[in-house]
Amino acid sequence: MTQLDKDLQTFIEAFHNSDVCKEYLRQIEKIKQFPDLKAKIDEFRRKNYELQSSVPQDRLIDELDRFQQEYESFRDIPMVRDFLAAELAYCRTLQEILATIGDELMVNFE
Repeated sequence: MTQLDKDLQTFIEAFHNSDVCKEYLRQIEKIKQFPDLKAKIDEFRRKNYELQSSVPQDRLIDELDRFQQEYESFRDIPMVRDFLAAELAYCRTLQEILATIGDELMVNFE
């Protein structure tokens, strides 16, 4: 195992031990205890993804507004709200990590 592999493993362990990751995993375990609610969350997430990846840009804002209104009361359920907030924090953290790594690795190629 190279030093880079060791450092990468150390980073992965640090990420898994972060508050953001722990909270997301805690919310996943919590929501798994309610299969019907989990199924509805999964449907919400799937529809949200499909909407953002398939609707033309000129209609996206209107469609997102409609979607948000349609699911407003659902998102107000405390378990749903907590899960979605934890998932968003987790995803944003991953995006920041990937962007930072990309920026730092590409700095010498400009």
